[in-house]
Amino acid sequence: MDQIDVRRVDFGYFVRPGSETDTGAPRVEPTLGYLISHPDGRLLVDSGMGSDPWVDGHYQPKRIALPEALARAGARLDDIRYVTNCHLHFDHCGGNPMLPGRPIFTQRAELSLARAADSHTLPELVDPPGITHVELDGEAEILPGVHIIPTPGHTAGHQSVVVRQGDGSVIVAGQSHDNASFFTYDAMALRAGEGTPPAWVARLLEFDPRRIVFAHDNAEWTP
Repeated sequence: MDQIDVRRVDFGYFVRPGSETDTGAPRVEPTLGYLISHPDGRLLVDSGMGSDPWVDGHYQPKRIALPEALARAGARLDDIRYVTNCHLHFDHCGGNPMLPGRPIFTQRAELSLARAADSHTLPELVDPPGITHVELDGEAEILPGVHIIPTPGHTAGHQSVVVRQGDGSVIVAGQSHDNASFFTYDAMALRAGEGTPPAWVARLLEFDPRRIVFAHDNAEWTP
């Protein structure tokens, strides 16, 4: 299969408070999306950080708006033909309102969770005007060589995107893990037959990944 380009999109960063980290100390984290340039059109995985008074006070985000972030990656809003979000928290779907008319591939379980009254989401980002969710129930090949794989954990409907290439694949794992090291721990546990890594870790590895990229880590996992 011809190489399908996967390019990082930098949406800025936020400060995760100590109450949400394993060390108890605040941690600055990048917010990253990925632009997949496919012969059938460009697919954007995650669209940046939305704005809300509570979000801004709690996470202190420093945003790069979607048009500017895409420009830095060599694209424009009009170039985006398809969208998917690893999940629907504010830091992954903030630019969706700027992308009306594009199909947004979403797990049905994620959409149901995001629309619930007690959800940790911003309703204006989940269902903005002009947005159409294409609801998925599990794995799907949304473009030739581009697969969506459910990777629940961070949310019940979290999903990752696999891009098949001639020498293996690139996996956009979103927030399946907070960082590449945590994926390494699960992959090694699977290899050693120790612990109980999620079953979908083995499924991702079946795609022979050459690299796995994440939403909140500049580092990449490689075999």
